[in-house]
Amino acid sequence: MDLKLRVYSVLIVSASEKMSRSLTQLLPEGRYSPVCVVKDVGAAKRTVLERSFDIVIINTPLPDDFGARFAADLCQSSSVCVLMLVRSEQYGEICSKVTPYGVLAISKPTSSQILLESVMLLCGMRERLRRMEKRAATVEDKMEEIRIVNRAKWALIEELKMTEADAHRYIEKQAMDRCITRRAVAEEIIRTYK
Repeated sequence: MDLKLRVYSVLIVSASEKMSRSLTQLLPEGRYSPVCVVKDVGAAKRTVLERSFDIVIINTPLPDDFGARFAADLCQSSSVCVLMLVRSEQYGEICSKVTPYGVLAISKPTSSQILLESVMLLCGMRERLRRMEKRAATVEDKMEEIRIVNRAKWALIEELKMTEADAHRYIEKQAMDRCITRRAVAEEIIRTYK
């Protein structure tokens, strides 16, 4: 997939209006939209509850909290990608705390080029997470189908005294003969006998 086709939503958490303005100007609207800006962790927590974001950029420190715990919590509880900007004298300590959670930290001051490259890395990470989420959803759907088919088999075994092999063949044959999924057949059986 071409990354240029995707538009990423961004939340900037920064007490510095100058940094917020710089970051907003750095992110072209055709590629990053919407770009929301809040000034502290409290507002950021409320904002992420209201809507989801692809990328969160945290310019530390923040007035109500440093931001490291918030960054780690975001990465653990959602598929958002987080970039933390940390003063160079605190970088080593903070980086070692947040990196295990999947937070990307860079020291500041930094250049626009490094910021853009970091955001592009996050875009790549976000796409990888999207693919993994899609795979996980597919596996969960298949597991749910297996559970439903098994419930239908047990209904046939209990109600019609079929063997498990016969119940399995019956569901398979019904699905093929009627050109519908095994799950649809199983759901009909469950409705009929339960």
